[in-house]
Amino acid sequence: MEQLLSMGFSRDLASKALAATGGHSPDAAADWILSHPPSSSSPPSPSTSAIPNSQSTLSRFFSSPSPSPSPSPSPSPSPSPSPSTKRSNQSQTTPSPSPKQPHLAPLSDRMRPSTLDSILGQDHLLSPTSLLRSPSHKFLPSIILWGPPGSGKTSLARALAASLPSRPRLLPLSAVSSTVRDLRDAIDSARHTRSTRATVLFIDEIHRFSRVQQDALLPAVEDGSVALLAATTENPSFHLSTPLLSRCRVLTLKPLLPEHVKSLLLRSISDRDRGLCLTTGGADVSVTDEGVDFLSINCDGDARVALNALEVAASLAAKSAIELSDGGTVSVTLDHIKEAMQCKHLAYDRAGEEHYNLISALHKSMRGSDADASIYWLARMLEAGEQPLYIARRLVRFASEDVGLADPTALNQAVACYQACHFLGMPECDVCLAQCTAYLALAPKSVAVYRALKEAKRAVKESVGGNEGVPLHLRNAPTKLMDQLGYGKGYLYPPDHADSSAQTYLPPSLLGRKFLDWPQDGKTQ
Repeated sequence: MEQLLSMGFSRDLASKALAATGGHSPDAAADWILSHPPSSSSPPSPSTSAIPNSQSTLSRFFSSPSPSPSPSPSPSPSPSPSPSTKRSNQSQTTPSPSPKQPHLAPLSDRMRPSTLDSILGQDHLLSPTSLLRSPSHKFLPSIILWGPPGSGKTSLARALAASLPSRPRLLPLSAVSSTVRDLRDAIDSARHTRSTRATVLFIDEIHRFSRVQQDALLPAVEDGSVALLAATTENPSFHLSTPLLSRCRVLTLKPLLPEHVKSLLLRSISDRDRGLCLTTGGADVSVTDEGVDFLSINCDGDARVALNALEVAASLAAKSAIELSDGGTVSVTLDHIKEAMQCKHLAYDRAGEEHYNLISALHKSMRGSDADASIYWLARMLEAGEQPLYIARRLVRFASEDVGLADPTALNQAVACYQACHFLGMPECDVCLAQCTAYLALAPKSVAVYRALKEAKRAVKESVGGNEGVPLHLRNAPTKLMDQLGYGKGYLYPPDHADSSAQTYLPPSLLGRKFLDWPQDGKTQ
């Protein structure tokens, strides 16, 4: 019924056709509709009179065409045939299977694994004894799949739902475009069919949902109306509400290793039904070993990047070929792949977790006095497009927090680096950042000032009964009244009193309290 409605037929006409043909084949029902004159109550499709009663014409409306042979098309003109179809018809001299129609879906979507056994790179989640592999469970707990782009989250979710013995219904939603109403409609549909068939609600990019949308999921997940399968590239701790996390299991996916990506690329080259041959109009495709290795290494563990780059490279190779005869082979070289790839793909998000992971690695490498590692993490951030002023600000902080009094000039170096980055900008300021990073990494370290400030803050926060007022001898007396009240009385001016050690500067309750642990000789500690 849904396929007939998607073709533009009315519900009454579709019901009548299904009843007349037994209701088993939408192709037969569509044939029945086209072979009977339309009634006045149902407006005909604009192209109904021009479409012959043939299976080959109807097959293009359905995602899974019938394999049965179709009669030869009538000489009536068909609307705008594609160039590949014209070329194929002109070259046919003997009966042969009809050529593959060009696919609009990218290669990464066509090659999406459909079973758990065909998923690569997530062995820690797909071991024989894991929850996802258990053959006895008839229901699926709510799961959040967290991993980098191209690691197989969506493929794993679909394959997992299809592997359940109960054969639940899968309802996919995208958090990018779905609203609260879409969620409620999906949940109402799941509750309506709950007694006969379970429902798995798959939500892609769930971190895009607002708190209101996340809260709308809670009742259905709580009472089991739906089993939630969600995918996210962001840390769930930061982007998902605590009530939703408490109802779900969070499973972490790892980036694909080069050998996993290589296996996926070879699979797409050899697959005749979904692979690269559909991109090249049915011609076989060969890819050099160095091209496959280059893609496997430079996609940064993202299978989608690798597959789509390979598809672009195959299109470039097919376009550059002078002539392709039937059964010819398109040769994809390393040059084609480099042209398609343009540059190495780096997984980085200036507002996401990877941003904080890299700056943390840079900070800790400098703290550990490892200049080589520090410059490496700096290069990672710069190549990924991080703002140089952000890095420079972190270096200024590091100069006081971790170097401190051990080398007071480090702060001057860091501030000068920030000014240089502000004046020059990228890419000229990269060497300024590298110089300052190396200087701070090799400088002597002291956290005495950092610890002293923490202790002083704690004393302020933990003071009983409120913080004491400033002692009178430390106050200024700019007016006569304040002088009469004793402001500044007893203060010893150090330049005039060589021995002013008897003078105190802390409130009475904190006399003798040490905050800065620093030797009198000023040596680094």
